[in-house]
Amino acid sequence: MEMMIDFPGGARVDAHFRGHTLRTDQPPAGGGMDSAPMPFEVFLASIGTCAGIYILGFCRQRGLPTDGIRIIQRHYPNPITGLMDKITLEIQVPPTFPKQYHSALIRAADLCKVKKTLEYPPQFEIFAREVEVS
Repeated sequence: MEMMIDFPGGARVDAHFRGHTLRTDQPPAGGGMDSAPMPFEVFLASIGTCAGIYILGFCRQRGLPTDGIRIIQRHYPNPITGLMDKITLEIQVPPTFPKQYHSALIRAADLCKVKKTLEYPPQFEIFAREVEVS
């Protein structure tokens, strides 16, 4: 997969892929207009939404209702580095959701590809090269 990242103005940075545009911005304190989430917020949201996709798939495969299910994601940054020391996902289910599936929901969320990628991080290669502007 390839993404094209561009700079549409101000503190905005957008990613384009598969016919979609993911817009990001900074809050006013960071020089932006807060017109979109910050890139790090998008990254954090990808963890919870990915876990949600796995929970949704689990429930659909078993014909279980997803009404009332939600994930509360909490972040615990290191006060010195600002990097995340801990991220928790609390899967909230309504009282009517079958109790025998609670641990299975946790196992489904644990399969999240974003989480797995963080556990086994890729190598990064960053380089610059000149190209003609068209």
